[in-house]
Amino acid sequence: MTESNMSFLSRLSLAVGTFFAVLGDREFAAQVRRLRDGAVAAAPVTAPQPATAAAPTIKETSPEAALQLLGLLQRGARFIDFVEEDIAGYSDADIGAAARLVHDGCRATLREHFTIRPVREEAEGSRVTLADGFDATAIRLTGNVVGKPPFSGNVSHRGWRVEEVRLPMLTKTHDATVIAQAEVEL
Repeated sequence: MTESNMSFLSRLSLAVGTFFAVLGDREFAAQVRRLRDGAVAAAPVTAPQPATAAAPTIKETSPEAALQLLGLLQRGARFIDFVEEDIAGYSDADIGAAARLVHDGCRATLREHFTIRPVREEAEGSRVTLADGFDATAIRLTGNVVGKPPFSGNVSHRGWRVEEVRLPMLTKTHDATVIAQAEVEL
């Protein structure tokens, strides 16, 4: 399948992954903004990789888990309803109140289905030294990256790592693309 001929499920999976990447990576978010503003012509937006990283092996993923997570966030926090709502006519106070409810529901849903821990235990702003052989898949170097380890710098984001996933089992007939059923009141 070519990049310009992606299926709906592939695009949805990409959108969900991009959503979380934008939330967790300021530089990636800035690249997405530049792309949307037209500053980057047709170049693909990719998260920066360490210069020493070997070319990753690309594996195909199934979108079912992403769709299941969207369904859980919708059920627990009305996440899709909130994101799809046109908020232009609401006051900042109304949006803030709604965002607090969505935040609480998203947080409860994530905590119910995932065990998430920081990658680094140090507080943001702490000074650290990274020895040769540090895990470049868990730690991204930013700023003026020159030379070889050891590197000394400040923790600007502690990162997040999922330690455990507790998604419900699905039946074979479950349609994961229906993330929230339509409701008809009788």
